[in-house]
Parts: sequence; structure tokens; C-alpha cells
Amino acid sequence: MLKCPYIYCLPGGREMQIAIMGFGTIGSGVAELLLKNQKSIVAKSGHNTLDIKYILDIRDFSNHELGKYFTTDFNDILNDASVGIVVECMGGTTPAYEYVSSCLKAGKSVVSSNKELVAAKGYELLELAKENNVNFLFEASVGGGIPIIRPISQCLAANEIGEIAGILNGTTNFILTKMIEDGMAFEDALKLAQDNGYAERDPSADILGHDAARKICILASLCFGKHVYPDAVETEGITNITSEDVAYAKNWGGVIKLIGRAKLNDSGKISATVGPCLIQNHSQLASVDDVFNAILVRGDAIGDVVFYGKGAGKLPTASAVVADVIDCAKHTAKRKAFGWGPAEENYVIDPLLQSTSLYVRAETQDYVTAFNEVNKSFESPVILHREDEPKTEIAFITPVMREKEARAVIEKLPIKVNAVLRVLDY
Repeated sequence: MLKCPYIYCLPGGREMQIAIMGFGTIGSGVAELLLKNQKSIVAKSGHNTLDIKYILDIRDFSNHELGKYFTTDFNDILNDASVGIVVECMGGTTPAYEYVSSCLKAGKSVVSSNKELVAAKGYELLELAKENNVNFLFEASVGGGIPIIRPISQCLAANEIGEIAGILNGTTNFILTKMIEDGMAFEDALKLAQDNGYAERDPSADILGHDAARKICILASLCFGKHVYPDAVETEGITNITSEDVAYAKNWGGVIKLIGRAKLNDSGKISATVGPCLIQNHSQLASVDDVFNAILVRGDAIGDVVFYGKGAGKLPTASAVVADVIDCAKHTAKRKAFGWGPAEENYVIDPLLQSTSLYVRAETQDYVTAFNEVNKSFESPVILHREDEPKTEIAFITPVMREKEARAVIEKLPIKVNAVLRVLDY
């Protein structure tokens, strides 16, 4: 049961009001956490008060226990000078972009959990925040409750980051876990995810990789200093992964995970991809199962660092949002130096130009001939096997080479290719 907010005072006379836009899972979690832990949150903020003034939602919450705080009119928030921090939990870009940009122009700091908004409009909103001497923070937009934005921008600031990669979507990780551990077919694992509330009725944003692509855009922008838009990220989901692929990965000594990845090359440009990949069992990412997420940052000084935890959920995500609220409250006199530069043409290169190993599963009418051609075409390929493997199927892993060249060789083989996945060295 939520209790109405009370005022906890500190010496000094500084007051701060908060507005929450959107009262869905995350917005209601933010309200719950702000009220439940108000005393300690206020003490950490440097203000006398840190109270909810408005909750914006188009639905009728007049009978809700917090009903007196609800409004359906955004102008109530925009025109109230006492509101210094606005929390955006609406999702999407419309009308979120209009509302957030208007708040920043009005001198209000904004905290957002909206990965779609940050991926599409992050640079513009960061510039608006800078112009108006306020903050735009979005820790919860990637990894839910996992701290990642602040560690990259502060704790790892001394490093030159060469690569960032991770399991960025809990829904797809749950599905793949069930396929790997329980031998479930993709369709059955998806239905189980929906039955358990891990997947939406329309799961396309998750299973097609779009959710992970938005998150890797934000991480790449932060790590490498230039805005990366979702349409620059080569994106593939998990809908074509089969139990055969899972079995061959197991034979190789690994698992299949949906990996979002951005890598800096020697020319100062990056490649950015989302797709199912093979990783070895000894990888720090291989044991990340069910709805958990993990993000690996590869720095020149620190080496590999992995951040792990629940990537979604009401209170874990709200925890990250409220941490940003406290940060905004602490930086009312002087904004944080935080953000990245504008996008640059041809900054994100074709990932086919990078080097990698590839996993291939294919059909063949003549296994012996296909086997011989694979071994002749590639130096030391790894031939894979699985239980009940048909004589018309061949699977192998290529050596590390430029992906474009490897795919050109594969096209010339006497086989019908059914699956090609990257093999990563994490």
C-alpha cells in the first residue's frame, strides 16, 4: 500500500518538486520507490524536500490512492516553476520527444527510462540540456537496474574503450535458455515467455532484435563519442534459430546468445551489430541465463569488465531512474558534463569488413564432397556434429578471417546454407 508523501526537511531551505510522466510499470515503480524511501532519498539529494507534484497519464486515476497528483494536461507540469525534475516513463518517441524537449527548454532537468527516445533523439536532447544548463539522464534506458551508463562515463573514464557487447534483452535470453537447457523449440519457448509475462503479446521488438539495437546505439554513442542511430546497426533476431543450431553449438563447446555489439577499428570507425552468436562456455556471457542481462566493456587499462543483473522489471528499473533523480537534484547549480557528439557520415562501417569466425549449417546431397570442399576452401575449419545428424547436413566453423571474404567462399561451396552466425571471442 503506497502512502502519500510526507516532507522530510534538511537545514537550508532548498525545495524540489518532481513530475512523473507515464504511470505504467516503470512510472508506478518510480512513485513507489520515491515514497517508500523518501527520507534517505531526500538526505542524499542535498535538498530539503524532494516530493512528487504531478503524475501525468491520459487514463483516469481519480480513485487511485495517489489520485490527487494525477493530471492529464502536460502544461500543468511545463508551466509550474516549482517542478525542477521531470521523470519520463512514457515510452516511444511521440509525444515523449515533444514533452522532454519542452521541459529542457523550460529549465527542468529530465530523467528518462525510454531507450527508443534516447537512441533516436539522444544527441539533440543532450544539446538542449546543455543549452539550458540542466541535465538529461537516462541510466535506466539500458539494462534496467544494472548500472552501466554512469560507470562508463565516470568509473571507466580513464580507459580507451575498444569494444562493448552484451546480452541486452531478457525476453530473448529467456527463450534461448529454454532452447538450450530444456530442448524446447523456439515457438514453445516464446509461448512460455509470454505465459510468464516476460514477452509481450506482440514480441517483435524483442525477438527481431530492435530492442537490443536501441540499447547498443546508446552504449556505442557513450563509449565512442558520436551518436549512433538504430538504422546504422545491422540487426537480426532469434526467429531463425533452431534446435539443430543449439545442438551444434553444444558440440562445439558453446551456446547461442543474442549479442548487441559495437567495436572500434583501427581507422577510428565502428561496426555495430545485433544478432545471435556462438560464444564459448567459458565466456563470462555464456552463463547468463533466463531474463538476466550482462554487458561486457573492454577497456585498454581495465581489460574486460562485466555488469550483470536483471535488465528489466518494475523496481530494478525504478532504482536506476531514482538514482538519476538524485543526481539531477545534486546538480541543480551546475550541470553534469555528460553526453556525446553528433552523428558522423560513414562512421559506422559495414560489419562484413571486420574479421570473425562464422558458424555455418547447410544441406548437401553429397556429404563427402561437401566435407572435402569445406576443408579445401578453408584453412583448418572445425567440422561439427550432433546426435541423429542426417547425412544430408553439414555444419562447420570457419577460421577467423574478413567476414566478407568468408561469406564469398561459402557461397561457392556445393551446399545449401540454412544458417550463418558469428562466433565471438568473449
